[in-house]
Amino acid sequence: MNTMTKHAVTRCQQRGVPQLIIDWLESYGARSHDKHGAELLWFDKCSRKQLQRDVGSQIVDRMGDLLDAYMVLADNGNIVTVGWRTKRVTRH
Repeated sequence: MNTMTKHAVTRCQQRGVPQLIIDWLESYGARSHDKHGAELLWFDKCSRKQLQRDVGSQIVDRMGDLLDAYMVLADNGNIVTVGWRTKRVTRH
């Protein structure tokens, strides 16, 4: 489990992102590097299917709205921030 910065803890509370979703992002989330050394994690189609295989389709269906979360990791592995995606993630 990665360490959360003070900013990330605050954002989790403000945005209502449960710890379970953060754990799932760490384990199953798709990853993309930005150009500044950070890494973005989110649930794409492939990661949702893997999660569904491991925890069951009924759980994933019921928690579907929560799977629109994202997380940003610093280059040292600390969680910088978390939030809710409102747009598609584009990979370059």
